[in-house]
Amino acid sequence: MGGGSFNQTAMEYLIEKLGHHGDGMAHGADRTPVFAPMTLPGERVTGTLNGDRLENVKIVLPSQDRVAAPCRHFRSCGGCVVQHAGDGYVATWKRGIVETALKAQGIAAEFAPVVTSPAASRRRATLSARRTKGGAMSGFHGRASGVIVEIPDCKLLHPALMRARPVAEALAMTGCGRKGELAVQATLTEGGLDISATGGRPLDEPLRFALTETAQAQDIARLAWDGEVIVTRQSPDQRFGRARVTPPPGAFLQATAEGEAALLAAVTEITAGARKLADLFAGCGTFALPLSERAEVLAVEGDPAMTEALVAGWKRAGGLHRLEARARDLFRNPLAAEDLKGIDAVVIDPPRAGAEAQTRELALSGVPVIAFVSCNPVTFARDARVLLDAGYSMGTVQVVDQFRWSSHVELVAGFTLTTA
Repeated sequence: MGGGSFNQTAMEYLIEKLGHHGDGMAHGADRTPVFAPMTLPGERVTGTLNGDRLENVKIVLPSQDRVAAPCRHFRSCGGCVVQHAGDGYVATWKRGIVETALKAQGIAAEFAPVVTSPAASRRRATLSARRTKGGAMSGFHGRASGVIVEIPDCKLLHPALMRARPVAEALAMTGCGRKGELAVQATLTEGGLDISATGGRPLDEPLRFALTETAQAQDIARLAWDGEVIVTRQSPDQRFGRARVTPPPGAFLQATAEGEAALLAAVTEITAGARKLADLFAGCGTFALPLSERAEVLAVEGDPAMTEALVAGWKRAGGLHRLEARARDLFRNPLAAEDLKGIDAVVIDPPRAGAEAQTRELALSGVPVIAFVSCNPVTFARDARVLLDAGYSMGTVQVVDQFRWSSHVELVAGFTLTTA
């Protein structure tokens, strides 16, 4: 059977590649795509075709890259998609996702070795929880399903974060109806678990009192309910360089300490020697605060609460270089080219949508160096094309896999202005 062919009698498919969501891709008799979960390129598989998805998949000929999934929840849980592949294959696949996105924009790139966060290192996650007849349950949604799968032996979450499971269940018992489902974002902090829950009953005084008691009983550092802080028992601080920051509830944080360190190391190297930096989409200071140990920093972030947390952390640290923080929506109101005069280097870390409007201003600004961090290779490639067309050259691309066993990819690359 040739590459991508289909044997109608045996219902056998040859997996040609992995899609961006981690499912294997083959072709049917009419050359339409067929998606098969938990398969790998080169494998011959059989199954029952339901629409464009293959169900009840059986591996006829396995790939040499196939390994035994380390987590017993893998087949049912939707939290991971490629535990059946070896680490080397996953790293190559994720680099390939970035390469494909860049090639679509006509961009060739050099790559550094992929940095992958270790197992059991995720320090933040959102669990789903609901009440049951016998109590409550929590976990991740099942594969292509709205059903909650309990994950007592999860190999993804940091051991200290696993304590969020009973916390989520206790909160569901306290503030969730039988038909409702609670989303519980849990984050490891220096003070303990920082919990931000949404989707429960509307807050009133009896519920506020009950949630306060639950926070006490579950030893939660801080508990927020639909964005409102219910109680802070210990300051839920994060360390960014020498600074200690208290982020607002639900604030963005890199998924693993190892991933954050890899991104920061790359950004620091790209911007080495800069005396005045701008950090765009600065969040609570992941890059701005460590960089302020050696340079002046202009930090711009759309969420005023995060900007306030960043400034408070800078003040508390003391001894850092001058830092100016501005709350500004960089999507609707990007910094203009003239706003960046005197800036030696820019760090930009936009959300998945990228930063097309802001990138166009950067392209006009003449800033000598740009460190571009991205969690979406497609929008990164689009924005990189703008910079390259404006006379910048792109350095080595560093892929950082801190969402281990998922289809998510993060990266950082430096851009240097090569034309006047």
